[in-house]
Amino acid sequence: MNYHNYYPVDVVNGPGTRATLFVSGCEHQCRGCYNQSTWRLDSGHPFDQAMEDRVIADLNDTRIKRRGLSLSGGDPLHPANVESVFQLVKRVRAECVGKDIWMWTGYTLANLTQAQQEVVALIDVLVDGKFEQDKHDPSLVWKGSENQVIHYFKEIED
Repeated sequence: MNYHNYYPVDVVNGPGTRATLFVSGCEHQCRGCYNQSTWRLDSGHPFDQAMEDRVIADLNDTRIKRRGLSLSGGDPLHPANVESVFQLVKRVRAECVGKDIWMWTGYTLANLTQAQQEVVALIDVLVDGKFEQDKHDPSLVWKGSENQVIHYFKEIED
């Protein structure tokens, strides 16, 4: 897997202060997408063990309290990304006590593969559905278009 960008401190992509990873690769290629530069699987940088370790270290850094991890892109559930994202979320669950995980995907919950479902089973919030420019509403919170659905799998503190 490649990642396009990593923000160790982010207050835009999810509630509170977070770490946010934008993975590379998206087959949806939605018209009007804000992150078109992330579509190619080979864009960005390799997501290697050192980068995974950095994400875990940042989430556990007590100098800047982060509420959790946000995964966006690109698409974290792109078939080429699922294995690496699964390993990362398993580590967050095991090593980052009390941190929530939010994920944005163009796939819908009802149409996930078994491997994608295994990833989603470990996260707290999934924002699913392709971005549809004709349904774009800038007043929406955490999603870009009205067709997208926010699934809260675990109780989230405000």
